[in-house]
Amino acid sequence: MSGHSKWNNIKNRKGKQDAAKGKIFTKMAKLIAVAAREGGGDPEMNSKLREAVAKAKASNMPNDNIDRAIKKGSGELGDAVFEEITYEGYGPGGAAVIVQALTDNKNRTAGDVRHIFDKNGGNLGTNGCVSYLFERAGRILIEKSDDVDEDELMMTALDAGAEDMETSEDGYEIRTAPADFANVLEKIQEAGYTVASGEIAQIPSTETELSEKDAQKMEKMLEMFDDNDDVQEVFHNWAEA
Repeated sequence: MSGHSKWNNIKNRKGKQDAAKGKIFTKMAKLIAVAAREGGGDPEMNSKLREAVAKAKASNMPNDNIDRAIKKGSGELGDAVFEEITYEGYGPGGAAVIVQALTDNKNRTAGDVRHIFDKNGGNLGTNGCVSYLFERAGRILIEKSDDVDEDELMMTALDAGAEDMETSEDGYEIRTAPADFANVLEKIQEAGYTVASGEIAQIPSTETELSEKDAQKMEKMLEMFDDNDDVQEVFHNWAEA
């Protein structure tokens, strides 16, 4: 994903989130509950839960919602029976796509994911068919503003354990190892910086150019995945204009 398109994506997605925060928080709560169920309700002892909580806080999810999701996953508010599943496939024009889902019904979700691929000129593939084209890494985006000093931000990020920081006309992208993501995000927020987006992402090593027609199909496909309650994240290597 190119720097320019990445920032447009964040802004567009943020607008959608502001209009449908309840839906976003529901997805976050599922992610937190599953992490708590698998590794316990203490983020300090459960790195997966710590990552999920950090991501939720980056989306401004209220602490009460986070605590409730942890308790649900820990069994205090009833059992959470969601399961993590990753799907791989090809979008329009052969773009590589990874779909991460949390579901209580694998057959339903698999059918939905396959339908979304098929309806938009793509196809669901087998595990491993495109994942080799991506690298898992923490990614934190901060928009440019007069209040942000680039050198100070870079020092804060590197001191917290970040691997690198890239600057574009829109803002700053901080990269971390997956294990360091939660700590780096926490330190940056404690330093007073406003985070536009924070996640452990699948970063593509190569990008695929699409024709205008395929690009429109790809946009529609991504919107359909975004609207599906079981889908948590979608990563792709479309080089958006």
